[in-house]
Amino acid sequence: MLSAEIRQSFIDYFADRGHRHDPSSSLVPAGDPTLLFTNAGMVQYKRVFQGLEHRDYNRAVTAQKCVRAGGKHNDLEQVGHTARHHTFFEMLGNFSFGDYFKKEAIEFAWEWVTSEDYLGIHPDRLYFSVHHSDDEARRLWHDVTGADPSRIYGMGDRDNFWQMGDTGPCGPCSEIFVDIGNRGEGGRGRSTPTLDEFTELAESGELLEIWNLVFMQFDQAADGSRTPLPAPSVDTGAGLERIAAVLQGVDSNFDTDLFMSIIAKAEDVIGAKYDDGPAGAGFRVLADHARAVAFLLADGVYPTNDGRGYVLRRILRRAVRHAYLMGRSEPTLVHLTNAVVEQMGGMFPELTEKASHIADVTRAEEERFLETIEGGLGRMNQITTGAAGTVAGDEAFKLYDTYGFPIDLTEVIAAERGWKVDVAGFEKALSRQQQRSRSARNAGVSGSVNMKTGKVRGAWKTVVPRKRQRFVGYETTETETDILKYRRSSDHLELILHENPFYAESGGQVSDTGVVTGDGWRMQVDDVYKQDGKQVVSGNFEEEFEPSVVQAAVKERRRRDIERNHTATHLAHAALRNVLGTHVRQAGSVVAPDRLRFDFSHHAPVTPAELQEIEQQINEAIWANVDVVTHEMPYREALKLGAMALFGEKYGDVVRVVDVPGVSVELCGGTHVRTTGQIGLFHFTGESGVAAGVRRIEAVTGPGAYTRVRHFDARLAEAAEVLRTNPEHVGRKIEALLEEKKSLEKKIEELLKQGGGRGEEVVETLLGSTRLIVGDSPVDDRRQIGLLMDSFRDQNSNAIKVLFAAGERPGIHVAVTDDLVSSGVRAGDLVQRIAQVSGGKGGGRPHFASAGAGDPDKLSEARSKTPDIVQEFLQG
Repeated sequence: MLSAEIRQSFIDYFADRGHRHDPSSSLVPAGDPTLLFTNAGMVQYKRVFQGLEHRDYNRAVTAQKCVRAGGKHNDLEQVGHTARHHTFFEMLGNFSFGDYFKKEAIEFAWEWVTSEDYLGIHPDRLYFSVHHSDDEARRLWHDVTGADPSRIYGMGDRDNFWQMGDTGPCGPCSEIFVDIGNRGEGGRGRSTPTLDEFTELAESGELLEIWNLVFMQFDQAADGSRTPLPAPSVDTGAGLERIAAVLQGVDSNFDTDLFMSIIAKAEDVIGAKYDDGPAGAGFRVLADHARAVAFLLADGVYPTNDGRGYVLRRILRRAVRHAYLMGRSEPTLVHLTNAVVEQMGGMFPELTEKASHIADVTRAEEERFLETIEGGLGRMNQITTGAAGTVAGDEAFKLYDTYGFPIDLTEVIAAERGWKVDVAGFEKALSRQQQRSRSARNAGVSGSVNMKTGKVRGAWKTVVPRKRQRFVGYETTETETDILKYRRSSDHLELILHENPFYAESGGQVSDTGVVTGDGWRMQVDDVYKQDGKQVVSGNFEEEFEPSVVQAAVKERRRRDIERNHTATHLAHAALRNVLGTHVRQAGSVVAPDRLRFDFSHHAPVTPAELQEIEQQINEAIWANVDVVTHEMPYREALKLGAMALFGEKYGDVVRVVDVPGVSVELCGGTHVRTTGQIGLFHFTGESGVAAGVRRIEAVTGPGAYTRVRHFDARLAEAAEVLRTNPEHVGRKIEALLEEKKSLEKKIEELLKQGGGRGEEVVETLLGSTRLIVGDSPVDDRRQIGLLMDSFRDQNSNAIKVLFAAGERPGIHVAVTDDLVSSGVRAGDLVQRIAQVSGGKGGGRPHFASAGAGDPDKLSEARSKTPDIVQEFLQG
């Protein structure tokens, strides 16, 4: 049975039994900062099982995309070397949310696995595990299925008890194993294993686990105690790759149809045959990683140097290095991700929709890493010169840290050259670097020092106890309020206001500035920062201070300019995704009063035409004068509304949504304009790359854009005045001047080719039978000097010409006729000797060479000595 048939059989079986078929959720878990990737089928139902969310159905079936390649579940380096480890895999699952429980779950599993209408696996090949305390499940396996009790094994917590976390839903589980060691009729011939033998056979893989049924029946408290859940639930997971291996009668998941077509493509690309033994590990790595890369890119993950993007980059580069070790020094994985799209695009349409994006990013990442490998090979060549020895740990770490060389790649290359690698030293150097990184992250300034200003703080003094601060900056920029707490140094004051209108830097938006006025005193607010969940306003202050009711006022015009730029980043994000593709994700931003900067994931420079289209879309949204609406709502409702959530950001249960209807919906805590028309105008000022796979746009809005337009108008008027034309005719005037310049240059070249320039002041000297002509160059351009020298060589024999050029690029130029070149006279050697007088140096071709003047003031001395230098040179 093919894998696609197995998958569809599972979905159809449970759909026919009242289960809602939910599509696979994204590999990026929505609103779950505890997970790097979706790693099990139950992830999309986690809040349902926790009682935090309710669905209008109580049974579900899925074929869930999963990735286990980072964090707790990280077996990356084993992939390709074992039969079952994968970075990407599919988990088939059926779920009950307080509906059916153990009996029905066991009935469903038994029928689908053993019935000839479905998988048709003979019952004599099956074994079962239950939690040692779960007598109910043990009894049900026998009563419901007729399974021999000797084939049902009681296991401990490590194998057969599941919990979501330290607290929350948990319960025993039961696993189904298939005997793949004996494939005769029903696997007969194997005597019933003891518990120890069963454990050993399961660990060796002869008994292969294909399905885990989790019975969530308890709620675990922080003290470890467990109470029964009011509505017990079921969560199951069956590995498609493993089931396919069983049904197709192969020893390894990689020998199933899920992988063999990708491996076949790898054979074509690499030009070698696949070995299903240890020698074929590279092929298996490529096939597995091609699947992970394609699906992660399709779900919006982008290669970066941290978080999910780092894991993706690591997977991709591991594949590249295996291809490199197989002799490929050009992109390979891109061909295999195309094969993944072709094979699985029908079931997962996001692959087809993102096919070109997957190919472009994969190819770009491969090319980038291959360049890095080539650079590292140069360093490796330097290290391994001479007699064979050991690559020092620090050198191996430098190859890893600077050139991206994984330690195993260093070991392979070193071994090819008869060298060893100090792996222990490498590990120590890596550990030191990791410790430095941790220290840098954890480093902070003592609690007595302001992180922003460096000023020594005093102790906090409470003015109004037991009141909570409230941010009122969304509604107003000025308010009368109380001081809750304050602290000061000799020249600095910090305040925590009851009602605070000042925005503290967050999400790329810079802090507000303004003034706080009290009874007889006034403080300019230079900075606002967050501490312990509160916003602190601070500024220089040397007056007498007495806490009182204060007037807090944000600098109004500055705030409005910031709001213009912040809303504009949302419009820019939407337009970038419209024009470049939905893979575009925010990767950082700066929202200041005078400008905005927006970093985003994209694999190539944005073309001028694309930039123009993006800018046009943004301005059309501005001119439409759409209301900017903000809502506070539950996080999941915001996602259903289509709100963009940023990778790596943590969100609470209730979030703030900024909605520009028909244009953009994003989760954002910043301040914004009331209507898009308040932005006025949007204009790009730059586009550049800032990191691998990350681009940056910079822009101005409102008054900033108006000022920029005025500036360009003034410069255009100035240019028109210089060119003596009207501003609208500047382009044509410049084109005419360029054509005139080109025509004059052509005439000059023709004159030089004809020997023009003979009018320069020259001195001719006869050195034996060789004529020496020394003079000043009539032109500065080296190319034109070359033309002049070519004309000299064409019209003379047994002659040398030396020209001295002044101007912006002072230098010395030597031409030698072809007959002298044939006799061994080289212009490059001669120009070097002459240039030494002025401290310069140079070189060139045998018949024409140039040198710069080290000290231009010594050119006249060099010229006067040239006849003697040439004569000495000719005499040799």
